[in-house]
Amino acid sequence: MRGMGRQVKGWGRAMSGGSVERVRAALAAAGHPDTIREFPEGTRSAADAAAAVGCAVAQIAKSIVFRAGERAVLVITSGANRVDMAKVAKATGFHVKRADGTWVRDITGFAIGGVAPLGHLGRPVVLVDEDLLAFETVWAAAGSPMHVFATSPAELLRISGGTKAEVREG
Repeated sequence: MRGMGRQVKGWGRAMSGGSVERVRAALAAAGHPDTIREFPEGTRSAADAAAAVGCAVAQIAKSIVFRAGERAVLVITSGANRVDMAKVAKATGFHVKRADGTWVRDITGFAIGGVAPLGHLGRPVVLVDEDLLAFETVWAAAGSPMHVFATSPAELLRISGGTKAEVREG
């Protein structure tokens, strides 16, 4: 059945180096229900995730990591949007640039395609796209390219420690 996925406990430890379990633990620590679902067909891109869960691409809360020196800036944006780096720089006060996959994994503990909005190895600066606030439910990566979790935009702001910002290009 579309949009249901499988709730899997312990799968992430064996297959994702513990990153899914790290997200699960961070959700629990934040007092958020465990809504992690596995989609074996993959949720690497926003379009893949939307197709898997059965929602609009705009309801996918995609996590994009930028580099501000040695500091990570995490932008959680609507899957329908492209991020304007100048707006990110203005909102954070940092000069930001794109981060390569190796740096993202080293700093966050997540591979690109599975970067979650919480459970990072360090504490990134977090911006949450104001466009996500239009939805009742959004879906975010849960530590692997096959795992996502459902939440509300208000909860996403709270559990990520993020600040609402306009980050969309255009």
